[in-house]
Amino acid sequence: MDGWLSAARKRPSPNYNARPESQTPELIVLHNISLPAGEFGTGYAEELLCNELDCAMHPSFSDLQGLEVSAHLLIDREGAVVQLVSFDDRAWHAGISEYCGRENCNDFSIGIELEGTDDLAYTDAQYQALAEVVPVIQQHYAILPSAIIGHSDIAPGRKTDPGPAFDWSRLSKASGA
Repeated sequence: MDGWLSAARKRPSPNYNARPESQTPELIVLHNISLPAGEFGTGYAEELLCNELDCAMHPSFSDLQGLEVSAHLLIDREGAVVQLVSFDDRAWHAGISEYCGRENCNDFSIGIELEGTDDLAYTDAQYQALAEVVPVIQQHYAILPSAIIGHSDIAPGRKTDPGPAFDWSRLSKASGA
């Protein structure tokens, strides 16, 4: 793997930079996203992650004007996987964050956005996609099963995703993680 999944559709985001020297991914962080909130299949999440969202399209997008965020992967409700940033690079997904006393989780993590919300069940197709990509990432970067966490775990009080609707045991069983 050269940092890109061969099975994923590639849509490079400009929102990334180099990881600190000699730093490889040690953590997988799961997120959720829907734009507008609670709506799926709009394509707006992918546009946001690539700086292509027209913030005039919906009143709730006004707060997103000028926001530069990304993730390594986006998995839609049908299980389609889009890769936005090479795993070898630093995507801008975690924000102010800390894991086991280490700040700036973007430096050492891989961010996976799931099209969803905290309180609506994720789809079978999304769990299947995770079951396929997570072991590949884990094996390539030697990421431990205990290092697959939610955004809420690295930014408690600030973030809640992937939320109570995410079935961690299902991910564990499906991926072997």
